[in-house]
Amino acid sequence: MPRFTPFRALRYAADDLDRLIAPPYDVLSEADVDALQALSPTNIVHVDVPRGGEDRYRQAAELLRQWRADGVMTLDESDSYTIYRMRFTDTGGEERDIAGVLGGLEVADEGAAGVLPHERTTPKASTDRLDLTRATEANLSPVWGLSLAQGLTALLAEPAEPIARVVDAGVEHIVERVTDPNRIAAITAVLATDDVLIADGHHRYGVSRTYRDEVRRATGRTDTPAEQTLAFVNELVADQLSVAAIHRLYTDIGLPSLRAALAERFELTETAGPTPDTLAQMEAQCFLVLVEPDRSWRLTPKPGAFEQVRSLDGAWLEATLEGTKASVSYQHGLAEVLAAVASGQAAAAVLIRPVSVAEIERTAREGLLMPPKSTFFTPKLKTGFVLRPLS
Repeated sequence: MPRFTPFRALRYAADDLDRLIAPPYDVLSEADVDALQALSPTNIVHVDVPRGGEDRYRQAAELLRQWRADGVMTLDESDSYTIYRMRFTDTGGEERDIAGVLGGLEVADEGAAGVLPHERTTPKASTDRLDLTRATEANLSPVWGLSLAQGLTALLAEPAEPIARVVDAGVEHIVERVTDPNRIAAITAVLATDDVLIADGHHRYGVSRTYRDEVRRATGRTDTPAEQTLAFVNELVADQLSVAAIHRLYTDIGLPSLRAALAERFELTETAGPTPDTLAQMEAQCFLVLVEPDRSWRLTPKPGAFEQVRSLDGAWLEATLEGTKASVSYQHGLAEVLAAVASGQAAAAVLIRPVSVAEIERTAREGLLMPPKSTFFTPKLKTGFVLRPLS
């Protein structure tokens, strides 16, 4: 089972963090970064999304060191856990209250038990996160893990020392520090009883593994802070999690060929253009939607078409389009999908349904992997509430 431990957290010294924290780097556009940088010269994106030439990582590291020297950020006096709560109403109108804990999660070897991926990952050639970790010697953005152990939610129910509260886009983010030794021990013990499934941040976790290996080679040690990485872990329970779909965009294939390939396993029925209500209907009535520039099709699985395929929309589409020339990319927002097709960025798209929490757990228990980009966990964790020094 994975080790999950407290650490001396690096935090902003300010009480009001609205202008200082940011969404994770991988969901930010250039315009988003501009806006966040304009909020404050000490907004976390100045370090987490460095700009400039080849020297940008060194500059980011120097800026972080300067913030610490100036007291903008300070190190906790002792090891702590940080409870992170997100309260919001999901797109279906249901109130959600996610309660998890920020700590140091063991960096396990690929394929080892304890910390499990839940989907295949798409390759990323950029070394941006690795270069930034090397320069800053810090974990800046947390990985999101789902604990298969029972009892964590109950341990986090009681509030701890208030640190920050930020409301953004209808989501209330609440951060509390845990320093009580008994409570720390209880959280550690529960998380040591079962596996942790990586929900979001597979690439960041892989970067932590590469960095750990570099530190091991350089030091000959296996007891440095690089053996763990910053992670937010909450219990895998359905009433907390809000899981959205990540739809498929297709290029390099003509519409007649795409339609013909899909027709081998789906009944195609022309339908009106999709709306947010369509997404709810898809779940209730078990169909997908093919979106073309000027028409849309309801995709209903043919009886027996997927008997040998896992019951996941992403897996169905992989099996159906295997052997075609279609190239696939991914987009979670309906408006963004429709814009991509209308602009010609994609020849067509297929809207799919979210994966259930029960299916996520079943996949983990069976040691299987979903297709890439099967799940989109919302809302996104903020970066900047807690940093984890690596030196």
